[in-house]
Formats: sequence, structure tokens, C-alpha cells
Amino acid sequence: MGIGLVLLTVLLGLVVFLLFRMYQKMRYWQNLGIPCEKPHLLMGNMVGARTKIPLAEVYQRYYNKFRGMGPFVGFYSFHRPAAFIMEPFLVKLILIKEFNKFTDRGIYNNPEDDPISGRLNLIDGHRWRVMRNKLSSTFTSGKIKFMCPTVVKISQEFIDVFGDMMSKSSIVEVKELLARFTTDVIGTCAFGIECNSLKDPEAEFRVMGRRSLTDTRHGFLGMAFISSYPNLARRLHMKRTPDHIEEFFMRIVKETVTFREENKIRRNDFMDQLIDLKNNQLLKSETGESMSLTIEEVTAQAYVFFNAGFETSSTTMGFALYELAQHKDIQQRVRDEVIKVIAANNGELTYEALKEMVYLNQVISETLRLYTVLPMLNRQCLEDYVVPGYPKYVIKKGMPIIIPAAAMHRDEKLYPDPDRFNPDHFEPERVKNRDSVEWLPFGDGPRNCIGLRFGEMQTRIGLAMLVKNFKFSVCDQTPIPMKYSKSSILVNSASGIFLHVERV
Repeated sequence: MGIGLVLLTVLLGLVVFLLFRMYQKMRYWQNLGIPCEKPHLLMGNMVGARTKIPLAEVYQRYYNKFRGMGPFVGFYSFHRPAAFIMEPFLVKLILIKEFNKFTDRGIYNNPEDDPISGRLNLIDGHRWRVMRNKLSSTFTSGKIKFMCPTVVKISQEFIDVFGDMMSKSSIVEVKELLARFTTDVIGTCAFGIECNSLKDPEAEFRVMGRRSLTDTRHGFLGMAFISSYPNLARRLHMKRTPDHIEEFFMRIVKETVTFREENKIRRNDFMDQLIDLKNNQLLKSETGESMSLTIEEVTAQAYVFFNAGFETSSTTMGFALYELAQHKDIQQRVRDEVIKVIAANNGELTYEALKEMVYLNQVISETLRLYTVLPMLNRQCLEDYVVPGYPKYVIKKGMPIIIPAAAMHRDEKLYPDPDRFNPDHFEPERVKNRDSVEWLPFGDGPRNCIGLRFGEMQTRIGLAMLVKNFKFSVCDQTPIPMKYSKSSILVNSASGIFLHVERV
């Protein structure tokens, strides 16, 4: 037998073996008798995701199909069997009561080769615990109150720019304007940098912020490989961050840190906290040794604050205006409340005043329910876990967990008439009587969104200022019903949100 034939035989045998292992893997839930949808050999249950249909719709369809069929159902995230959670009681166990068994998110990161991926929302284990503990002090109510006047000042410039835009045309595309506002807010509060996105839509920070959400290093199949085989991807030194995104944020952070250190500047903001962690051994390793952040780790944390902060808040405000434009009675009620509260606070929009705007906050909460920007929460099981009362339902160690938050928010068992915009869902008494895990735009438990207070603050200020100064209504260009972006992981409109605007 020639060597060529031997090699061909070995290669064919290897291919057959790999296909057999793949087939076995894609029979995992069926063999256990756990309800699931028959998976595609390559795509699992992710067929069409981010190409033909939005990711949120994949999870919504799956949730609707399997409701009432168990505490969780089987799901194939490409080639990885995952537990798709169906019941709030199990969500609460995972996020809160049994948190120590589900601390990790299990999302691919590779800080050694891809420094930006070493950010708080991706890292796991001990590193996450110490980082979260140290960074949490940046987002206390006292620190947020300190930043509030800065955000109000930027919002006043925002209203001027918005008014100039409206004077040129009564039809305004609000989505991009809102993103420019939140970019300037985050740039100032996180980096201490005047981004000037409001005045210049092509300002570097705005352009790179936009590209950080749209530019990817790998195509869909590349990301499918990374998600399915994360350990192998790390061995292959695969990165997820595009080089130009990494280079921009590394440069900005290095310049900011150097300038502050050389000029002994302190702003009592997020960047100062990161600089302290870089210069002082305030973190503890798993062995108990003191350690500091590297400049790469500083950049990773600054990146997530910037990236998550500007997009989620601007998207939420855009959807809120979209609904208020269709519900003028709700819009007027919000406006009346904002005007009344500001007048009672000597004509100023203060941190305390924001807390008094109860109905505005109901509108924001309802917007986040109906348009949950991050449609799912990811966790990974740290040990074999038997669901209490369901001995057949076992989440194995290392298994990915998907909590379909957006789909739960549209479940009529939790929210009557769930597809209708109804701020009454968040009347104080109803919120008091509702389990916290039934509303998850920021997650819940020890690993909820660290920037929750900041995001709420800038969203409230932006909406309060807009509704106080302008009236919004639909026009021929308003997308009704809303069409969502298919390519984004986040829930976002497919195109701009065009509304008719006039001054109050």
C-alpha cells in the first residue's frame, strides 16, 4: 500500500471520527429525553441568527415553542449543548440563590492575545471577583450624584444641537443624535475627554464608537467556531477584537493616563479608579499576592464602560421616543411631571429631582421591557447541578446557560398584553409585588450590570430634557412596526428612527 493511500485512509478515518463525534454531540439532549428542537449539523439551533433574522427573534421563537415543557429545555449554541432556561424560579436560583455555582458568563475571552477581551463583562473566576469588587466603588450613588451636573451640562448642549437640527427640518432622525449625546457623556465621565460628537458627527470618538459595534474580526462561521470550541480557539491564539479598534482605545487610554499622571490631575471618575488600580497593588491574586492592573487591563475596562454605556442608553432613549410619539397622552403626562418636578427644584434638573420623576422612570422601565437591548443573559455552570424537584434535569459542569430575558419580558403570564407599551406595568405597587428576576434588562444578582445607576441617570436626564423642550409624533418615515437589525447582537432598529418634532 502506497504512502499516499495510507495518508488518505487516515484522513478519511479522521473525518469520519470527527463527524461521528459531532453527530453524538448533536444528539445530547435527545438522548436524555429533554425537549429540544432538532439541530442543524453546523449551526445547531442558531440557523438564520444575525443573517436572516435578529438574534433576539431566534430566542423568542424558541421560548414560545417550548413554554411549559420544563424548567429548561435543550438548545444547541452552534455545536455546544446549552440549557435554555424557561422558568423564573430557575432564573432566580442561577442569578441569585445559587450564584456561586454559576458565577461565570462563559463568553469567549483571550486577554493574552486580545487585551480588550479581558474586560469585566467577559472575564470569569477570581479575576472577575476582585475586579468587580474594586470597580464597584466607582458606581455608588454618591459617585453618580457627583457626575450628574456634568451630564446635565452636556444635555443642555444636546438640546441646542437638537433644536438646530429641528430648525432645518421638522423630521429628525433621533437615533444618531442620541448616540452622539451619550458618546459625549461617556467620553467626559469615563475618559475626561471632550469628544465633541454633538458638534461634529464625524468626531473620532463617535466614528470609532460606531465602528466598535459594527466591525468584527471574524465572519459568522469564525464566531461560531470560537463559541463552539473556546479552548481550542485560545490555543490557536484567536482574537475577537479588530486591530483598529484595539489600537484606537489603547492609544486613547495611554494618552489619558500619561497626561493625568504627569500633570497630577484627578477628576474622581472612572479613569482615576483604574489609574489607582494600575499604580497601587490593590488587587489580590488567587494565591493572595498583591497585584496591579496593566495598561492593557485598564484599557479593557475603559472600553467596556464606553462601549456599553453609550449604546445601551442611546438605544433605550430612541425606543422610548418612538413609543411616546405613538402615545401622545403618555408623552404629555411625562412632560407635565418633568416640568412640575424641575419647577419644584428651583428650575434645576438635579440628582434628587430625577428620583422624583416616577412616571418618567416607569416609561423607561417599560421601554426596557419591550425593547430589551441585551436580549439574553449568559452563564456557565461550575459544577453538575440538578434542578430542585426535577431529577431528570441536570446542568452539567462547563455547560453554557441561556436566559432569554427579552422573551420572558413578552410572556403574557408575567405581563398582561405583553406586546403593548404600558408604563402601568411599573407602577410602584406592581414592582413591589413582582419578583426581581421577571425584569432583567440589567441582569440580577451579584453579576448584574455594574453601570446600572449611571445608565439610568443619563437616560433619565436625556429623556427629561427632550420631552421638556420638544413634542414628538410619528411621520411617514417612522418605521411602524419596528424593524430590527439582523446583524447586531443587541436589539436595535434596522435603520434610523425618524420622528416629527416641534418645540413645546
